[in-house]
Amino acid sequence: MGAFHRLNLLHFTLSLVVIAVNGHNITAILEGFPDYSVYNSFLTQTKLADEINTRETITCLVLNNGAMSALTSKHPLSVVKNILSLHVLLDYYDPQKLHKISDGTTLTTTLYQTTGNAPGNLGFVNITDLQGGKVGFGSAIPGSKLDSSYTKSVKQIPYNISILEISAPIIAPGILTAPAPSSSGVNITGLLEKAGCKTFASLLTSSGVLKTYESALDKGLTVFAPSDEAFKAEGVPDLSKLTNAEQVSLLEYHASPDYKPKGTLKTTKDPISTLATNGAGKYDLTVTTAGDSVTLHTGVGPSRVAEAVFDSPPVAIFTVDNVLLPSELFGKSPSPAPAPEPVSSPSPTPSLSPSPSPMSEAPSPLAASPPAPPTGTPVGSPADSPAGSSENSTSDNAAGHVSAPLLGTIIFTVFATVVSSVILS
Repeated sequence: MGAFHRLNLLHFTLSLVVIAVNGHNITAILEGFPDYSVYNSFLTQTKLADEINTRETITCLVLNNGAMSALTSKHPLSVVKNILSLHVLLDYYDPQKLHKISDGTTLTTTLYQTTGNAPGNLGFVNITDLQGGKVGFGSAIPGSKLDSSYTKSVKQIPYNISILEISAPIIAPGILTAPAPSSSGVNITGLLEKAGCKTFASLLTSSGVLKTYESALDKGLTVFAPSDEAFKAEGVPDLSKLTNAEQVSLLEYHASPDYKPKGTLKTTKDPISTLATNGAGKYDLTVTTAGDSVTLHTGVGPSRVAEAVFDSPPVAIFTVDNVLLPSELFGKSPSPAPAPEPVSSPSPTPSLSPSPSPMSEAPSPLAASPPAPPTGTPVGSPADSPAGSSENSTSDNAAGHVSAPLLGTIIFTVFATVVSSVILS
């Protein structure tokens, strides 16, 4: 019986491991609830789903199809995104917690507050436990009414994600009347100059690449703009020595023909194509994350995504710490040509040292790019993980990030402990 009990314990632990690895996927969860199909669709269109999926300890206040249709029929996508961001609470609230709020009322941080577009308390939501068992929701701005109320529970993965239906959208003062810039009206160079990227803006204009950027605005565009300081950094090549075609490729390499807000970048696994991409693996970017930090890798060196200059579907503009140097231009350009010759010569070499030969072949095209391996070491991220209690709901960091290496360490520790106990006993 003892052995049987230990095997059951091992099976239970493995189940926990599977659950921990899977995490949550908001759109996959809501696919099982057709009453929220419109809400779910707009999470995808606005890319909010990506941001939600990268966070832990989170609550989504969902609206049924009728309420969503009334909302989306009157407002552009950029305004809908702001409103839905206000419905994502950076804390865990299940029905029990709603009725046990200290002093009967609390202000909690939302995803909208983290965008930088919410002055003061505009990105906070007021939750109040009303008489008669009702719970009201409204903007945290003084004088705002509790126009929305808790309707029912939809789904909970305890202390990870809670999905609750509310009766009506929460509307913060000014969120509907805020100007919603159209993509065709985005002044790219103006935004870049204000963000301290005048050199990059000037190069876009003088090279004519600005027109390429502008032609991509309506379909989707994400720009990674190096700051003026980045162009002065040590190791940046003299761009005046590039041919016109090379300069165009370099500038096009700093933009992706798709809308990729930061939440989407954090969940990106595959290489990102750029405006310069002209074939498989050509002029691509790869992404690594560590907590809330996002780093782009070119094959020559890394560059951190610093700040969002502009984020309104379907356009996002970010500043980056370093000029993005594609390996196609700044790697060892002669090395790809000689590469085929060593292919025939390795036959005698492997017999002397079989293990080093494959290692020497792979890095040869990128011999000048040691920094390329992912730098995401989320060892410092546990402080941001969901261990924080609900008392931290007014902090932008209330919803922590659990990265894959850290999660793997935790899982391995738990698994090893249980297996050891089974064997030793």
